[in-house]
Amino acid sequence: MIVVGLTGGVGMGKSTAAAMLRLMRVPVHDADATVHRLMAKRGAAVAAVAKAFPEAWRDDAIDRERLGRRVFGDGAALERLEHILHPLVRRDQLGFLRRQRAARRALAVLDIPLLYESGAARRCDAVIVVTAPAFLQRCRVLARPGMSEARLAAILARQVPDYVRRREADFVVPSGLGKAVTFRRLRRIVAALRSRES
Repeated sequence: MIVVGLTGGVGMGKSTAAAMLRLMRVPVHDADATVHRLMAKRGAAVAAVAKAFPEAWRDDAIDRERLGRRVFGDGAALERLEHILHPLVRRDQLGFLRRQRAARRALAVLDIPLLYESGAARRCDAVIVVTAPAFLQRCRVLARPGMSEARLAAILARQVPDYVRRREADFVVPSGLGKAVTFRRLRRIVAALRSRES
């Protein structure tokens, strides 16, 4: 089975690409969705995150908005949070990959926003990077509720620049030319990877 990393900067269209891959019957593990689940009621990360950030604990779950305000701009706090979450997400990914291998899948995708930043690219056989022009990225992100120029700048400061991602990737998928173009490019990549596996 080929393990494919899927990544892209904030607002680049990675979530749309992941949804398209699922339409092609490619199994996708979503790291962000896993984090949400870990911090929801009875989630595996609730106790540890609540201990480290008690102000974010609310109704037996972690209030992600409060947590975000607490760690925003605080590198040490963010690192503490990542030390709690990353091992749990990794364990969930390994379980996902075991299930896909048992089902004899040709491909499995790990959707990881910070794929290069976290070193997770080393665990992948191939990497797909989703990209868009900087002006479009900025428009998409600033249209999100609660987003500001300062918050966007802080997010981008933590992420590998887009040109570095594109240089390191095995496959680059544009998301700024319309969904049909993105879909066709992904379909060609999936066909190439499936033929490589067979």
